[in-house]
Parts: sequence; C-alpha cells; structure tokens
Amino acid sequence: MMFMQQSYNIPKEILAILSTIQEAGYEAYLVGGCVRDLIRGAHPKDWDITTNAIPEEIQGLFEETFYENDFGTVGVVNETDEPTLKVVEVTPYRLEGSYSDKRRPDEVRFSKNLEDDLKRRDFTVNAIAYDPHKGHVVDLYNGQEDIKDKRLRTVGEASERFTEDALRIMRAIRLSTELGFTITPDTQKAIVEHAHLLSHVSSERVRDEFSRLLMAECASDGIQTAHDAGILSHIIPELEEGIGTDQTKKGGAHIYDVWEHNLRALQHAADKHLALHIRLAALFHDVGKPATRRYSKEKEGYTFYGHEVVGARMTKAILKRLKYSKDITDKTVTLVRYHLFFSDIEKITLSAVRRIVRNVGPELVWDLMELRTCDRIGMGRPKERPYRLRKYESMIEEAMRAPVSVGMLKLDGAGLMKLTKEKPGPRIGWILHALLEDVLDDPEKNTEEYLTARAKEFADMDDSTLQALGEQGKDKRDEEEEKELNDIRKRYGVGE
Repeated sequence: MMFMQQSYNIPKEILAILSTIQEAGYEAYLVGGCVRDLIRGAHPKDWDITTNAIPEEIQGLFEETFYENDFGTVGVVNETDEPTLKVVEVTPYRLEGSYSDKRRPDEVRFSKNLEDDLKRRDFTVNAIAYDPHKGHVVDLYNGQEDIKDKRLRTVGEASERFTEDALRIMRAIRLSTELGFTITPDTQKAIVEHAHLLSHVSSERVRDEFSRLLMAECASDGIQTAHDAGILSHIIPELEEGIGTDQTKKGGAHIYDVWEHNLRALQHAADKHLALHIRLAALFHDVGKPATRRYSKEKEGYTFYGHEVVGARMTKAILKRLKYSKDITDKTVTLVRYHLFFSDIEKITLSAVRRIVRNVGPELVWDLMELRTCDRIGMGRPKERPYRLRKYESMIEEAMRAPVSVGMLKLDGAGLMKLTKEKPGPRIGWILHALLEDVLDDPEKNTEEYLTARAKEFADMDDSTLQALGEQGKDKRDEEEEKELNDIRKRYGVGE
C-alpha cells in the first residue's frame, strides 16, 4: 500500500464521521471524486467515505442514517444547511463480481482490504483514498500523477473496465470535459472499440451524464470528443448529420457548417452559464437543417425552410428517447420551434411581438432572447447584442409591461356603478380617469377607502366639470405611458 503525507481543509462534519468510525475500531477513508478534487484544489461537490465496517455496524454508530440499496452504501444525515454535507455516503470496502448486463455487478461482496475497493474503481484519479487524521494518501495507481498531468486513464485494463460497466465510457467523456483532462491513447482506443456497449445502459443514466457534460465549462469540447470517440452516434446520431452540411449562400449570415455552428452556439450558452434547457436548445436549434436543406439558384446557396418546425419535432423525439422530464422537454422544444422569431424591426409591430410572447410564454421569452444571442455568436458574429436585438428586447418589455390604465385602480367600473348608482355611460369613464390622475400623482392613494370617498365627490359633479377632470386624467395617463416607454427604450439604448 502506497502512503503519502498530505493535509487538506476538510469540513468538521466529515471529520466527525471519520472519527466516529475510526474510534469504534474501524478503518475509514475519504475516497473517489472528493479526494480528486481536494488534490486539484477544487471544492468537492460531495463527500464519500469508505470503511471496513459493514452497513449494520455503520448504522449502529450514528443517530440518523438510511440504507436502501444493494451496494452497502449507508447515508449518514447531518444537521447542516450545506447541501454537500446534509447526507454523506459511507460504503464498505467492496469486491464486485462479473457484469453480465454491462451495467451493474452480478454480485457485491464486502471486503476488509482497502486495496480490493480501490482496484474496482473506474479511473485512476478516482481511485485515491485519504485519511485526514493521519494525513495519509493511499494511491496505488498513480492517480496523483495523472491529476498533475491532467490525464484520464482507467484503473487496470481499459477494455475490462468498459465491458464491466459501459456507462464508464460516457463518464470518461464527461469527466475529461469537466476536468479539462486528456484521455490517454489506450483508454481512448478502448472507448472507440466498446462505444456500442452504451446500448446496454439505461437512457436515464446516459441522460444524467450527458446533462453534466452540457453543464461543463467547455461543453462544446465534450460534444466534439464524444463524436471523435464514436459515442455520439449511439446517443444522438441526429447531431452528426450536421457535419459537413454547408449553409453558406451569397450574402448569407453563416460561415460554418451546421455542426460547428451548433457547437459554437452551445459554447456561448456555457460561457454565459445559462440553464440546461437553453444549452439543449442551443445545441439542437438547427438540428432540422440537414433534413430541410435545398439548393436555390435564385439565392445562390442553400435554404432551410421549415427547419425550426422539423427541428422541434426531432428535438422532442431525442429528449423523449433520453427520458428528459416533461418540463425540460417542453421548454427546449418551444425554444427550438420559435428560435426564428427575428424580423425587420422597422416593420415588426407590438402586436407581432405580443404573439411571440404568447407562443413561448412570458416565462420563456427572455430565454428565447438568450438563445438568439447564442445563435448569433455561433454564426461568427462579433456582437452578441446588436441594435436590432436590443430594439427587439425593448419591444418585448413594452409588450409585457402592465399598461398605465384605469385597470390599475383598486376600484373598477362595476364597483363604481354599485357605489354611486350611476348608470353605464361616459360619466363612469370620466370618474375612473379622474381617479387615475389622483393615483398617478400619488400611488399611495390607490386604496379602496380613498377611491370610494373620492368617487362619491366626483359623482356629485355636473357633466362638464366631470368631463374636464376625466380628460385631464386621460392626458396624465398618456404622459405617464410615454414616459415609461421612453425609459424602457433608453435602458436598451435604442432611442425612439
């Protein structure tokens, strides 16, 4: 067993769990991704502990635990607000049998030797154990060297690791993307040879790895690596149809093929730390182009009419195949379907903008604008938000804002007629607009008590006096309306 002396900053909750196990006479080590991240100088996303104690012995040491799996993992519950420390997984040293279904071991046996546990792990960077109390790092497979050299390789024979659990193929791509590591040639060769085994892995497990890949800082590199390794053709072959699909035409906006454009759009979404559904939409927004490409002599290039409709159908089929949630699927498909909302801002009307808001929903319209910027940068355009886009954003805000109107009042027409015994007619409108002028001057007056008393005063006035006050209210409304619109346009830098 190879020991190295190291010291890292470990949360008190983790140290307490390790101490409790060790003071009861058992071994206990941090293991896996948390040790890898500590060595890298990164903050671990979760904490895993391995021990020679069996599940029943582990549970007997702690007040609150749960044990609901076939692998011996016990969840130790901590009272803390830190998400990564609420539940800490403690697992006995394990030996695993063969993987006949390429997904999970046929048999799991507990062991008393740490070496047995480390040799069953996927990659050398994840096969390092650390005892903070003694400062011992147990590294049997030179994982620390691989971390230092930013290298990803399997523990032992790569082909054996991938045939045991085919998800490790996908995990290799995801880890190399997240960590910025290079996959070693022998590991890469084995990935290519065994990529077809992903068909044995459940869609849910593939989806989870794929989502984590998309949420990495260099997401586009991960997609490219998945293609180079022959993985993508087994997961989302539709994306690869864009490779070499030229979309240039005389005077056109595109300088890249569909594949590179989609990857560049995805990367901009990653650079902006956008949500998963926007990253999915950026990757898939032009997935329908290869199927709709036609050459036009008139345009001296290719056209892709209807690709947003075809692409939305394809995206829905892909996300359904990967078992994404209805929420993620609906959002992504909607963004793909309506990503071609753009039109000439000199001709577009507020009613047309309102239709866009209605089509995608007010909760998604700003995500659609984010997708548009990703699309634009994916074309190789230098500006993320040119004047046209800023103008469109201002029009969306204008379309979505609550209008300055009598609808703002805490007293409506029906209530006013009941209160004043007025019959339907112009006097009701004059009173409401007179009340609106009061409220625009002092918003604190917009209470039922104030408006009720004031309405009674207005109801006692003759028609000419009341009409004059009503017209003043309308003028005030128009003035406030114009002021709000000018503020919006100024904020987006688009003038009138």
